[in-house]
Amino acid sequence: MKRPRILVVEDEPDLQELVRHNLARERYDVVTAGDGETALREAHRRIPDLVVLDLMLPGIDGLEVCRRLRTDPRTSSVPIVMLTAKGEETDAVIGLAQGADDYVRKPFGVKELVARVSARLRAAEVRRTDEGRKVSHYGDLTVDSLKHEVTVKGRAVELTVTEFKLLRHLVLNPGRAFTRNELLDAVLGPDAFVIDRNVDVHVATLRRKLGPFGKNIQTIRGLGYKLREAPAGAV
Repeated sequence: MKRPRILVVEDEPDLQELVRHNLARERYDVVTAGDGETALREAHRRIPDLVVLDLMLPGIDGLEVCRRLRTDPRTSSVPIVMLTAKGEETDAVIGLAQGADDYVRKPFGVKELVARVSARLRAAEVRRTDEGRKVSHYGDLTVDSLKHEVTVKGRAVELTVTEFKLLRHLVLNPGRAFTRNELLDAVLGPDAFVIDRNVDVHVATLRRKLGPFGKNIQTIRGLGYKLREAPAGAV
């Protein structure tokens, strides 16, 4: 069985070695980098399964590394766990907005970091398995996971990554009611740095982009949302 490959990006040698050693004990294949430029080069040389990324790095900082990983199709879906120091909460929020999956504040317990890494790897594996169902249909709506495309009656609909994941999750579970937190967990993963009302904004935008077809996403007062069990003929 292939061991998950983890790229640890940390410029403090002692901390880098501590993280590397403890992840290696969990039988992960660990590679390290001490600066942003080396991290990007290593990530492209052999795509990692997860990146542990320090925010404060010499040269290219962690936020820029995160942005570049997310905008590169080769690494856009690789989970990223950021390491932040006290006082860097604002940067952590920016990092999460740019696509990081989680963050751990220094000083941290090694067991906590290993647990976060393990959780993100499991979530990524579940997502990959789910996305093995390449094309999903719901009436005139088609969701193509390989091409990352959505069409309604053949018309392309431009969605953000979060909107795409949200719609796909609903299409895969028509008729099932989800709480806001359940939808956030399914789309962003557990422990994501968000509030449950954020999903309302994504749903509103998604409905607008889908046009009349968006009426199939129903609001359940006091709970969350669901997709009609079968698309309404009137839309």
